[in-house]
Amino acid sequence: MPRYKLTIEYDGAPFAGWQLQPDHPTVQGVLEAAVKATCGQDVRVHGAGRTDAGVHALGQVAHCDIEKAFTASRLRDALNAHLRPHPVAVLAVEIVPGDFEARFSAIKRHYLYRIANTRANLALDVGRVWRVPRRLDSDAMHAAAQRLLGKHDFTTFRDTECQAKSPEKTLDQLDVVREGTEIRIVTSARSFLHSQVRSMVGSLVWVGEGRWRADDLSAALAARDRAACGVVAPPEGLYLVRVDYEAK
Repeated sequence: MPRYKLTIEYDGAPFAGWQLQPDHPTVQGVLEAAVKATCGQDVRVHGAGRTDAGVHALGQVAHCDIEKAFTASRLRDALNAHLRPHPVAVLAVEIVPGDFEARFSAIKRHYLYRIANTRANLALDVGRVWRVPRRLDSDAMHAAAQRLLGKHDFTTFRDTECQAKSPEKTLDQLDVVREGTEIRIVTSARSFLHSQVRSMVGSLVWVGEGRWRADDLSAALAARDRAACGVVAPPEGLYLVRVDYEAK
C-alpha cells in the first residue's frame, strides 16, 4: 500500500488545533475528510506535530496510507479541491517508503513566533501576530534567550497537561531579531514540549519589557517549576515553519 508524505500550510484560527476532537473542527479532521472524498476510504492522517488551537503552519508534515495508487501531483490537486473552503493547503505530496513516519522520523522542527511591537492597531495581521504595544528591547531578549540553549529540564516552560515522558529537551536555536516594528523569534529542536515555545516567548517578552533580566530567565529555568514561568504568549503568533528529515 503506498505511503504518502504531505507538506501542509494552514491558518490555525478556525481550528481547535491539529488533533481530532469530537464536535470541534481540526486540521487533522478536514484533511481526513478530504482523503476520504478523494479515495473513498477512512484513512488516518498522522502529523509531525500537534499544533494547538490558533497556531499556524507554513510547513507541517503528515503521512497517510491509501490503497489506491495516485501520482503525487494528482493526489495533491485532489486533496486541495476537497479542502476548499478551509484555510488548509497541501503544498506538496511525495511517495515515501513504508517505514517513513511524519512524527517519529523527524530530526528537527523549526518554529517562528511573530510579535508586532507597535502601538497602532493591526489591520492586515489580526490573528497572525501578537501585538505588544510597549517598546521591547530585542537585543536584551536575544541575549537572554541564549541561556536556554542546550539540554535542560524545561519543566518551567511545559504545559501542566503535557504528556511527554520527560521534561528534558535539547534546544538548538533561539534567536530574537527585530525587523522594523516586528520582532521575530526563531527556534529549532528535535522536539518540543507542549506549549514550550509560547512559554519561552512570553518570558522573553518580560525581559524585553525590563520586568526580567537574563538572570531571572535562568533562575526560572533552574526552578523546574511551572509557577516560575512568565506569561504564556498567545497562539496566534506561532508558526510551525518546517520539519526536517534525514536525506535518503
